[in-house]
Amino acid sequence: MKDLIGRITLEPGKRGGRPCIRGMRITVYDVLGWLAAGMSEAEILADYPELDREDIAGCLAFMSLRTAHLRRVLGGAGRFTAVRPELVEGRFWRMTR
Repeated sequence: MKDLIGRITLEPGKRGGRPCIRGMRITVYDVLGWLAAGMSEAEILADYPELDREDIAGCLAFMSLRTAHLRRVLGGAGRFTAVRPELVEGRFWRMTR
């Protein structure tokens, strides 16, 4: 998993500091949004040939660790619910009780 997470880069001047894939301008949130919209891994790779399967897995691994971190920080109480990402830029999850 560490190798997959290593594909994700954070650069303050690129895409507003959002986590990107290998320094490219494609963010973790872009990939997760495409998956959430119903695109298959094969479709994403066909549309974005600069990506590979490990990049998509890295996005999922990154968000998995981020979610686990949020649970620890917020005390693990409650459950995660999706919010509309277009309304909350770059934040896909919130805690509810």
